[in-house]
Amino acid sequence: MFEVKVISDFSAAHSLREYKGQCEELHGHNWKVEVSVSSLGLDKLGLVIDFRKLKRQLKPILNLLDHKHINKLSYFKKTNPSSENIAKFIYEKLASRIGTEFIMLKVTVWENERSSATYYNEI
Repeated sequence: MFEVKVISDFSAAHSLREYKGQCEELHGHNWKVEVSVSSLGLDKLGLVIDFRKLKRQLKPILNLLDHKHINKLSYFKKTNPSSENIAKFIYEKLASRIGTEFIMLKVTVWENERSSATYYNEI
């Protein structure tokens, strides 16, 4: 099994509904996003997936979030925009874009350098 990872980022604001504390107020983060993809084998060039291709597939998804008030996006109107749910949102969007020859392992979303949440689907 082979695994590759790319890291990107976006900036956005959110507020956690029904959270009793400061995070219930509108606030923002410079989010870091890590995406891991795996494959049982390599292509003819010896790659799981070209890093550029993976980054190209990730970019439009992060553009949906970048410089947005996440709560106002349709997906998050009823789903609380926690780091966990943001990781799941990115995972689901990206999994549908990269093709079936790859296994989406996980998406990790960092609110800051000390706090992150990861979503992965059991294989």
